[in-house]
Amino acid sequence: MSILVNKNTNVLVQGITGKEGSFHTLKCLEYGTNVVAGVTPFKGKTLFNNSVPVYNTIDEAKKEHRIDATMVFVPAGFAASSIVEAIEAEIPLIVCITEGIPVMDMLNVKNALNCSKSIMIGPNCPGIITADECKIGIMPGFIHKKGKIGVLSRSGTLTYEAVNQLTKAGLGETTCIGIGGDPIIGSPFITFLKMFEDDPETKAVVMIGEIGGTAEEEASEFIKKNMKKPVVGFIAGKTAPAGKRMGHAGAIISGGVGTAPAKLKTMEKNGIFIADNPSVIAETAKKALNL
Repeated sequence: MSILVNKNTNVLVQGITGKEGSFHTLKCLEYGTNVVAGVTPFKGKTLFNNSVPVYNTIDEAKKEHRIDATMVFVPAGFAASSIVEAIEAEIPLIVCITEGIPVMDMLNVKNALNCSKSIMIGPNCPGIITADECKIGIMPGFIHKKGKIGVLSRSGTLTYEAVNQLTKAGLGETTCIGIGGDPIIGSPFITFLKMFEDDPETKAVVMIGEIGGTAEEEASEFIKKNMKKPVVGFIAGKTAPAGKRMGHAGAIISGGVGTAPAKLKTMEKNGIFIADNPSVIAETAKKALNL
């Protein structure tokens, strides 16, 4: 089992012929992802990698293929309109890797999402991977191994650190999701925590947060009320000075809200197992599972 994607997921790539889109689509294909089509305006009726048909629009692609998910590698200035196109085409899962989408553009995307049944991961994220089955995004596939831990993260590189530890510790992963670090993202932690709680193969969840915003506090309240599975938490940015953005656009402490101590206090109060530093994430997961 897994959540959202598996070996049978049919994937579309928006921006498949661009530099980043081409490179990472090839990596996804190498991992075994079932990339069935691509979209680049004015490049329809061509083939990517001599095997994947390219269309001008999503509607054209949908006439020929079942599309379960789309991976968006469209430049920031045009990404929002590409996401809205995917929403209007009723694609169930939208994974946007693009960094630097203007906040006002994301407000329009968020409004469109709220009126739809689509789930969106990102933007400014590494994507999603179900170990040994399907990769949609830029995660290094070789560090993942099928196992029993679900991973959720606002940080890209810390996702890889956590996964590498879990794999080496023999715990492995079910599905790993980088939700994105921007102030406005498609879906919060809670959307995926519900899914992990319902997935029989996921025995525990690792949740990696960052300073800024209230997403971790809201997730903590949800975990206390709705989850029986243990959750391991880590917050990046403990030493960040107030008012200074640290890496991600959403990682900023403003008006005393979003500090690491406040987040950790709330998480601990709600029964989350806290990893004091990133090097003990797997060790903390073992403790949470009584291993």
